[in-house]
Amino acid sequence: MDYTSIINKLIDYTRSLPINCALAAISGGVDSTTSAVLVRRAIGDRLRAMFIDTGFMRSNEPNQVKSLLSGVLPINIVDLHDYFYREMLGIGDAEEKRVKFRELFYTALSRIANELGCDWLVQGTIAPDWIETKGGIKTQHNVLEQVGIDTVSRYRFKLLEPLRELYKDQVREIARYLSVPGEIINRQPFPGPGLSIRAVGTLTMEKLDVVRKATEIVEKRLGELGLSQWFAAAWEFKVSHNDEITKSLGQLGRLSAELFSIRATGVKGDARSYGHVALIRGEPTRWDIVYELYDLVTSRYDVTHVIYELAERGRGKYFVSIRAVVTDDFMTADVPRLSRDKLLEVAKEVLDNDDRVAGVGYDVTPKPPATIEYE
Repeated sequence: MDYTSIINKLIDYTRSLPINCALAAISGGVDSTTSAVLVRRAIGDRLRAMFIDTGFMRSNEPNQVKSLLSGVLPINIVDLHDYFYREMLGIGDAEEKRVKFRELFYTALSRIANELGCDWLVQGTIAPDWIETKGGIKTQHNVLEQVGIDTVSRYRFKLLEPLRELYKDQVREIARYLSVPGEIINRQPFPGPGLSIRAVGTLTMEKLDVVRKATEIVEKRLGELGLSQWFAAAWEFKVSHNDEITKSLGQLGRLSAELFSIRATGVKGDARSYGHVALIRGEPTRWDIVYELYDLVTSRYDVTHVIYELAERGRGKYFVSIRAVVTDDFMTADVPRLSRDKLLEVAKEVLDNDDRVAGVGYDVTPKPPATIEYE
């Protein structure tokens, strides 16, 4: 693919637009950063880049992103965590979280754009975002026009999405041509709604804090393994035994199956499914079997994610799931077959660092049938 030609065409197209001022919403990921750098090449200082601190970010993330981009893209941080907490705490439905976040996020951007006199919004929407949203798999917060939202009448800005026909691997190549810092190019994707959708179920401040602490440990411990995405999610440790699934596992070892009280998103066919999350406990006849459990369970039962339990203790309120995938385009993803010792090491550190965590497991479900995120 001729990336120089693609970049030049996108710059020429941007210059042809009647842009007075363009506001770029920066997340620190490769998509939004590359879009902003590309547009800045075209219109210079008429681009204004902002990082919206929603309160759903990882530890010290806003300042880290600003520092990483200091040489290529000046950005301002806007602290709106009180606004997002006030409106989103207490929401429990996965799709409601995403839709509510989208409305709050773009209402805030509309206000900022109006104050700056900006008539365009630049964002890093890529092909998988709108494909999954239009397919009903999940609402990506940055998909607007593709689902019929008129941004001019609703938010008073026009949209500029230079990367919307490209996939993640292609975006990374364009970023390299634009000299985007390697730390940004190789930074793992992070969802727009942030930790709000990794604090699965009803959103609370305590659950956000649990998942933020677990995320820091998981990202640090798995960060050198060449994975595409790796993170933690957390929810209440409430389970019920399932005899039928347990019996189906009888030939695979001394295993039992429980179902969590929460549900999580998955993909069946080309549509979204919303099913149970299964917890498999016990000793398989050999370690590799844990990576085959998903096929047996999700093909027969209303289950979208299968998690193998690594560690548990008799106290605590929350369960932490370690999620890791390898993928080229994020439309499909495989689960890396990490060693038991490595996973137990991570699980022990999560438990040792937070008394609120009662158990830790590893999600062994690829996409499909699961989605990478839980909500």
